[in-house]
Amino acid sequence: MIKRILLTLLGLLLLAGLLAGIKALQIGKMIGQGKGFVPPPETVTAAAARPDSWESTLSAVGSLSAVQGVQVSAELSGKVTQIAFQSGSRVRQGDLLLRQDTSTEEAQLPGAEASLLLARRNLERARRLLEEKVLSQAEFDTTDAAFKEATAAADNIRALIAKKTVRAPFSGRLGIRLVDLGQILKEGDGIVSLQSLDPIFVDFLLPQQQLSQVRTGLAVRVTTDALPGKALEGKITAINPEVDSATRNLRLQATLSNPAELLRPGMFASVAVLLPERIEVLAIPATAVLYAPYSDSVFVIDEAPGNDGEEQKLVLRQQFVRLGEKRGDFVAVLSGLQEGERVATTGVFKLRNGQGVIIDNALSPEFQLEPTPENN
Repeated sequence: MIKRILLTLLGLLLLAGLLAGIKALQIGKMIGQGKGFVPPPETVTAAAARPDSWESTLSAVGSLSAVQGVQVSAELSGKVTQIAFQSGSRVRQGDLLLRQDTSTEEAQLPGAEASLLLARRNLERARRLLEEKVLSQAEFDTTDAAFKEATAAADNIRALIAKKTVRAPFSGRLGIRLVDLGQILKEGDGIVSLQSLDPIFVDFLLPQQQLSQVRTGLAVRVTTDALPGKALEGKITAINPEVDSATRNLRLQATLSNPAELLRPGMFASVAVLLPERIEVLAIPATAVLYAPYSDSVFVIDEAPGNDGEEQKLVLRQQFVRLGEKRGDFVAVLSGLQEGERVATTGVFKLRNGQGVIIDNALSPEFQLEPTPENN
């Protein structure tokens, strides 16, 4: 009985050893295959590092303002009897906008003019009598004073009529009217906004450190979301003589041509001051950069000799770089890369050092310095 049990245990041990040996052979074979396995090359898009000359600009955020802009207001109290303009229309300097009730002044004016006429004739007679030495100097002075008082009284009535006849102070575009016929206006009540739109100002701020780089006459490029894809050119026409002590910013003003009146006061705008000098850079697509906390890097595509007479193959070499300014789809490389070296431009997060690649630029995106993506 004991002998049979021992034989059974021995058989089980032999069977377990056999199975373990077979499994070890299988694992060893798999390890060997893994060591000799060469993954297929990855398909990538590529671009060469190329020298470029970029515009040197100073960027700022600005606000548009009218060269001349005012809210036309009532100078005197009175009832509106005539509105001579349409909301949104163009007017020229001196055009009639509104007339207030002047019936009282117009009723007083003939009497004042009659008194003025009488005072003028009395003065003329007094002057002749004075020359003939029939009238004393004191009586002549009294007559002259009466004439001047009559003149002032008539002029005062005419001035009241003129102030109640509101005219455009300059040429421009009117806004929406704020009054109605029959309305009683008080002194200072608004009537309509009047803005001169061509040309138009753009006001913007720059840090005080950039004061030495700007001067009047420098060109500016202005863009606004009201005119997507369109850039307007202007020139700096004024620089504030003082720096804001709270923000240490310098206020500048540029003038833009606006014949179509597409730009309006109060609009937000992006301003780029174009400096005379240009920046020489070595540029690569920004998508070629693998950003990391310790350092940024790119994957350079090198040629390596093939095995056993095979053709040369392309392999990746991870290269750390120091980056500069970014413009559109490109970024400037300050160090770490040479002119003409090819770098992988898409999917760099899944690439690794020493990996084989195949270049296929059929689906490569079009990289631009000033991209204008569609608003989908």
